[in-house]
Amino acid sequence: MLIRFKCKAASAFRFHSLSIFESQNLYSTLTRSHLLTKYLIKSLGFTKEEASLASSKVTSYKSLNKNKNPDIVVNYFKHVGFNEIQIKQLISVTPKLLFYDVTKTLKPKFQCLMDIGLTGSDLVNVIVKDTTIVERGLFTHLKPTINCLKRVLGSDDNVVRAVKRTSWLLSFGGRNVMESNLMLLKKRGVSDEKIQILVRRNPRCITQKPEWVKDLLDRVERDFRLPLDSSMFPYGFHALASQKKSRCGEKVEIFKSFGWSDEDVLTMFRKLPYCIALSEVKIRKGLSLYVKELGYDAAYISSHPSILIYSLEKRVLPRMQVLKILDEKKLERRKMGLYSVVSLTERKFKDYFVLPYKDQVPDLYEPLKKTLAP
Repeated sequence: MLIRFKCKAASAFRFHSLSIFESQNLYSTLTRSHLLTKYLIKSLGFTKEEASLASSKVTSYKSLNKNKNPDIVVNYFKHVGFNEIQIKQLISVTPKLLFYDVTKTLKPKFQCLMDIGLTGSDLVNVIVKDTTIVERGLFTHLKPTINCLKRVLGSDDNVVRAVKRTSWLLSFGGRNVMESNLMLLKKRGVSDEKIQILVRRNPRCITQKPEWVKDLLDRVERDFRLPLDSSMFPYGFHALASQKKSRCGEKVEIFKSFGWSDEDVLTMFRKLPYCIALSEVKIRKGLSLYVKELGYDAAYISSHPSILIYSLEKRVLPRMQVLKILDEKKLERRKMGLYSVVSLTERKFKDYFVLPYKDQVPDLYEPLKKTLAP
């Protein structure tokens, strides 16, 4: 009995200083979980509660006990560029990573990502956002998924940009769905260039069910009469995809309540689809100002839709007020339309309408911006 006790004590001590599990089946799952908890507290700075919660996520140790030293994994993460907080974050979500074989499993996966140019802090941030990426099989998932994304986006650089924006693209399990959506877009005549723009702006679109993508294509082409070969197509698709169909319909009705026709709405959409993705509040406030207060009709606004996007409080109203003051004082100024005035850069606007009148009207512009801004 004494000899057996000493062996168990020695093994426990060796776990505490170097490793978590020996390959011998000496410990019960409960004991292994307890030892993992102690390691997380002493080596990675977990609180007792955090360590207990993380340990509970490891439900089986049978296939995880070959790695006898989790410090090797931790040191590898540090070598790649993870800091202590990020390592803790990583392990708290997926504690079984501590048992991965660095040489056979982790290094090849990280190298696969580095090979496409995902390195340094970008690599670390992507993994921290979605630890599932590291759990995916190298040959069964990661490489085929990257190859699929490369076919869609055209280059490693574009894949990296998309993944940085939407990290779960690398862990998404429906690669066949992406392939089907790619074929659907091409079959409908969408060029490779526009597919790339579409996916860069909205990577989620190629992970949806093909039926959903088909419905969006129909709405863009049939309901809003925007040709799929138009340069605005990717933006129109994105604008409709960003909201429910019913919400989009409600916004169309808002435009109509201000005297717009269907053709006015379609003209606006074809020129600047993002307008239909604006909030209902912003649409109402913009139309109230331009139509009711300033007297512009639907034909003018739909032909110059970008005026709906500019901030009323920070840009449009202060500039309108400046022009009003200049006119009231009967000061000669440049004659420019609404669109031209609000689309000027700050510097140009000041050069044209503020600086020439600094002696007659001091502090003409900046106080107005502060007063009218919310």
